[in-house]
Amino acid sequence: MSRIGKLPIPLPTSVKVEVGEGSVTISGPKGSLSKPFDPCLGIAVDGSTLVVTRPTDEQRHRSLHGLTRTILANMVEGVTNGYARTLDVVGVGYRALMVGPNLSLSVGYSHGIEIPPPPGVTFEAGVEQQTRTPFVIIRGIDKELVGQTAAQIRSVRRPEPYKGKGIRYRGEQVRRKAGKQGKAGGKGGKK
Repeated sequence: MSRIGKLPIPLPTSVKVEVGEGSVTISGPKGSLSKPFDPCLGIAVDGSTLVVTRPTDEQRHRSLHGLTRTILANMVEGVTNGYARTLDVVGVGYRALMVGPNLSLSVGYSHGIEIPPPPGVTFEAGVEQQTRTPFVIIRGIDKELVGQTAAQIRSVRRPEPYKGKGIRYRGEQVRRKAGKQGKAGGKGGKK
């Protein structure tokens, strides 16, 4: 048995689950999520828990068992508490501002970049008080969508390895490289 797949998912009292043909809809205080799943797997509500079962021990069914259970657990967590990713904008003159619901980034290009939020995601921008570093918080109930949106914002200006400037996840370690090394003999070298 899959160690992850066989674990039951505890359901809070505020969460409602509807299992249909090949799809599951989970509703909670933060909203509602619906996803299609492989119809060969058994998804059932057992009291105050959600249980996923597989029909056989084939490789495909074993793979889907743990994956389906994890996605369902993420959906329950999303409609209950929601998800957030924080990005730090590091660099002299780099800024992140809110223009209505859109995020406006000034990250060293000749023009500003404006990013509209996808449906179900909200942006929040501010400045860290101690370090004066701008940051962006991406919030939503769908873990996959929040992570994908954060990755797209980070790809606007990835952290570079020489000065460390760019957009990075909060807590991300950027491996730094040494810059150009000067010759030991001083200026110019041999002629």
